[in-house]
Amino acid sequence: MFERELSWLEFNARVLEEALDRTNPLLERLRFLSIVSSNFDEFFMVRVASIKARMRSGDTAGDVVAGETSAGASYANGLAPEELLSAVTRRVRDITARQYGCLVHDLLPALAAEGLRVIRPDAYDVRTTRWLDDWFTNQVEPTLTPLAVPVDAGSPSGGEFPSTGNLRIHAAFMLADPEPGTGAVPEADAVPEADEPVLAVVPVPPSLGRFVRLPPTDDGVATLALVDDVVLTFGDRLFPGKTVTERTLFKVTRDSDAGVDEDRDDDFVAAMEEIVLNRQNSWPVRISIAADSESIEARLAAALGLAMDDVYPMPGPVDLRSFMELADLRGFDRLRFPVREPATVWTLSEDNTVWDELRRHDLVVHQPYESFRPVIEFLDAASRDPGVLAIKMTLYRTSGDSPVIKALARAAANGKQVTAVVELKARFDEQRNIAWASRLEQAGAIVVYGAARLKVHAKAALVVRREEDGLVRRYVHLSTGNYNDRTARLYGDLSVFTTNPGICADVGAFFNAVTGIGSVAELPTLSMAPFDLKRRIVAMIDREADRSSAETPGLIAAKMNSLCDPDVIAALYRASRAGVRVMLNVRGVCQLVPGVRGLSDNVRVVSVVGRYLEHARIFYFRNGGAEELYLSSADWMPRNLERRIELMFPVPGAEARERVYDILMAYFLDNVKARALGPTGTWKRVRPGEAEEPLSAQEYFREEVERRSERRSAAGEDRDLKVRRRSS
Repeated sequence: MFERELSWLEFNARVLEEALDRTNPLLERLRFLSIVSSNFDEFFMVRVASIKARMRSGDTAGDVVAGETSAGASYANGLAPEELLSAVTRRVRDITARQYGCLVHDLLPALAAEGLRVIRPDAYDVRTTRWLDDWFTNQVEPTLTPLAVPVDAGSPSGGEFPSTGNLRIHAAFMLADPEPGTGAVPEADAVPEADEPVLAVVPVPPSLGRFVRLPPTDDGVATLALVDDVVLTFGDRLFPGKTVTERTLFKVTRDSDAGVDEDRDDDFVAAMEEIVLNRQNSWPVRISIAADSESIEARLAAALGLAMDDVYPMPGPVDLRSFMELADLRGFDRLRFPVREPATVWTLSEDNTVWDELRRHDLVVHQPYESFRPVIEFLDAASRDPGVLAIKMTLYRTSGDSPVIKALARAAANGKQVTAVVELKARFDEQRNIAWASRLEQAGAIVVYGAARLKVHAKAALVVRREEDGLVRRYVHLSTGNYNDRTARLYGDLSVFTTNPGICADVGAFFNAVTGIGSVAELPTLSMAPFDLKRRIVAMIDREADRSSAETPGLIAAKMNSLCDPDVIAALYRASRAGVRVMLNVRGVCQLVPGVRGLSDNVRVVSVVGRYLEHARIFYFRNGGAEELYLSSADWMPRNLERRIELMFPVPGAEARERVYDILMAYFLDNVKARALGPTGTWKRVRPGEAEEPLSAQEYFREEVERRSERRSAAGEDRDLKVRRRSS
């Protein structure tokens, strides 16, 4: 098996390739660079923090996964924590160097040529310096708070390093006494030791934003400066009586992998709030620093208890996450992908309600090519319809001004029985989810805060309605992605609306399980982690191997974000050895090794990285001709299959199944944005053959949705009678 952390880093290398690809618009390339930095921050906060925790505990063993090849030899993989950290460090530095090379030598000059210039201090002219000096004095300086770093900070008996929070940019200044004869007389107690330089740090307030726009110039170029550069340039005036000998910018990344006390049932919300608060001052994991002061690097590392290997000098702006602001800057649409409005999937009216649509047929929605509006309209109709008795829904990540939350709160205020399963342990969204949960409770909804020791990651909504004939019917929505109207425009996901009795009954039982205290019954139609989903997946893979023959070989095709469950990988190896053709589309981590003789000869792994974040999970099994096709909220990872509440559900309806199958297979035909994984761990871009036309799966999906819309419009026109009348 490939090493998980190194496999994840290769995903970011593929994201970086999109930034390096000159066929992408300039600001989109900048966006990809920003995504790499954001991904690295989370990687260090969680994955590297976990490695360091193992090292602190004295763990020296590697993660070992054993199995057998067809020759009977065992295979295993796993680096000891110290070895793994060293390998991670080398690869991160390599990717970071390429990332900054792209920014400094390619993107910023190209953007300047297009009328968008970002200037650094070495490019400030007299006019710019004068304007920024005035802006700093009036707008910035009053907000700044310099903090002294004790000389012995980091030593066992030394002082504490001042709080720097997590991922916040700081300016650091090395201060010395002025030369004799300058007239400045520092106070006696201001100097810790004779000739010992003082290190001071100044937090850059995030409320100022990352960029300041300078007054327009005669050439019409939009010129911006980095706020942290301005603080660094003019910050020496915060230290009267001192001489600044060195200065630099840095940020500290801290451990965010701490778990909540699962036994605190009575005050679980308070426990989660403590986790969010403590994250700002947890164990330091790395320092990102501008590459211009080795002595400050050493002082910061010692004060924070980090090795120099944990210091990452950046040959450019110290933090590229917030360059997303620049990628979204107004007035430069020509430097971005063309705006594409998602297609509508239905047209509602008094004569065609949500309920009419869903009673007629099962509906598949493919985001972001099709609109998230049906979900909002489904919940909005349920909140207002007097026939609706109850709404039950899971919430993992939502947007800042969520129409989903508004609809649920309205439904509760209108007397509906609203039950919301809000997962407070959704990492980095805890505070937002706490606020939404409180708002729903105040509106009268029943709020369940997840399940002890498990994250509720399933995406499900159930509406119970009394129909006009007096019968009670259930309407269900199941999804591979979150109920987030904003990410629905950026993430590739699939969801299903259905009134299928079997699915609806199972979803009802699912909600009873996660909101009640009873045992979880086996669901006839759905599979639920951590109870039977993993067993079901492994069983279906083994069934494919059993039913495969030379005349009728089996086929497994699956799309997911990550593949690293050792039991599932072992089953896929067994299937490959039995002659089953295995086609895998894995966006991120893939620990399975394809193309190994006698083990995975029949396995092909591809990854598609493009304009939209691939997020859907689709699983297909030929099953001897009795094909089965599923969607799921779960990746094939131990955390999803063993430590989260997830759902896998069949795609209902022949038309819906045909469409989802077509979507799945398109990923394996992509020869524009796809990369193929080799047995050495190298990803190679897939290129069209001599007789092949270029095919991008994401472009194909957009075109297919447009064709579907045209067919719907034509069908609607055909239903309208054109009545002829005599002209007057």
